[in-house]
Amino acid sequence: MINDFYKYQAQTSSYPLGLEVSHAEGSYIYDTNNKPYLDFVAGVSAASLGHRNQKVNQAIKDQLDKYSHVMVYGEYAQHPATEFCRLLAEHLPQPLSKTYLTNSGTEATEGALKLARRVTGRSQLISCNHAYHGNTMGSMSVMGHEERKQIFRPLVPDVDFITFNNEEDLQKITTKTAGIILETIQGGAGFIQPHNDFLKKVRQRCTEVGALMILDEIQPGFGRCGKLFGFQNYDVVPDVIVMGKGMGGGMPVGAFTASPEMMDLLSHDPKLGHITTFGGHPVIAAACLATLKEITKTDIMAQALQKEKLFRSLLIHPLIKEVRGEGLMLAAMTEKADITDKVILRCHERGVILFWLLFEGRAIRITPPLTISEDEIREGCGIILEVMNEIMAEAV
Repeated sequence: MINDFYKYQAQTSSYPLGLEVSHAEGSYIYDTNNKPYLDFVAGVSAASLGHRNQKVNQAIKDQLDKYSHVMVYGEYAQHPATEFCRLLAEHLPQPLSKTYLTNSGTEATEGALKLARRVTGRSQLISCNHAYHGNTMGSMSVMGHEERKQIFRPLVPDVDFITFNNEEDLQKITTKTAGIILETIQGGAGFIQPHNDFLKKVRQRCTEVGALMILDEIQPGFGRCGKLFGFQNYDVVPDVIVMGKGMGGGMPVGAFTASPEMMDLLSHDPKLGHITTFGGHPVIAAACLATLKEITKTDIMAQALQKEKLFRSLLIHPLIKEVRGEGLMLAAMTEKADITDKVILRCHERGVILFWLLFEGRAIRITPPLTISEDEIREGCGIILEVMNEIMAEAV
């Protein structure tokens, strides 16, 4: 299988991990030799309820027995999508109550950027240095990492950048600004949290000049940071939320949510202002609904904060300079990228899946399923520390 993987399937890098997957269950992925790998990554924050979650799987099977794709988005009322959007609105602050379902987080970003221009009639978009909001052309335009996008220029024009947590830069948000898009917690940059009420100050500035505040919750959202969405930890309400990843319990999906008054503008002048064939797909929406119910009707969000404390108490080692993030969106920071590389690759050999962040080479990604047990956390952290001890011994 690995030979065909390289020969027929397009690659995203020259050095994929190359695990030949047989099956997965709970917090473990198994290779074709039935070797278990403890999953500390969850498909990059996507498998929020673990692998083959029974409630998510049953919802998918039940929906398959009723109907699959029947019509392009926005034409027919379909129970899974409608019920998901209704339940989501119940758990969001006003006026965030109308949701557009897409196929991925980057598609949701595209829709949110278009919405900002449609609502305001302005063109300027602002993002942050080292930001990541997806990889399609519009989303790449608000990516704050020139090395990754230079070869694909020209991109969407009239995009400017500020530095996350730099209050002086907020003056760049003006009456020419359609919207500013921010990750609630910067992901690719190294799981950097907002400080000193930064998000509240962005909110204030946007209100002053009539610009939209768009928060990217693709990674922090759906319980990973102890609340349904990360922004709920910072006493702020954005104009638009972008979401994806953990929303579908492992299924491909995205969405953006705003007020009804804003979202309704996409239906006219021009009509079909944002369209998709498969957005809101009933099978995917059924998985989203089951995931949302499980997250909101159990104590899984509170558990995420308790599990964060356990990780922090265990991940103490001379090679770990700090642990960034919140809940189960964590990054263990080493001093140098080559140390991080060794830890990730050797842990993979020992059966613990860790991963990198996009732009911060020193970071070790730790974003396990929210359902991971405390015993599994101890098991995985024990292997991480063993590997780090070996690396230190080799350096002597």
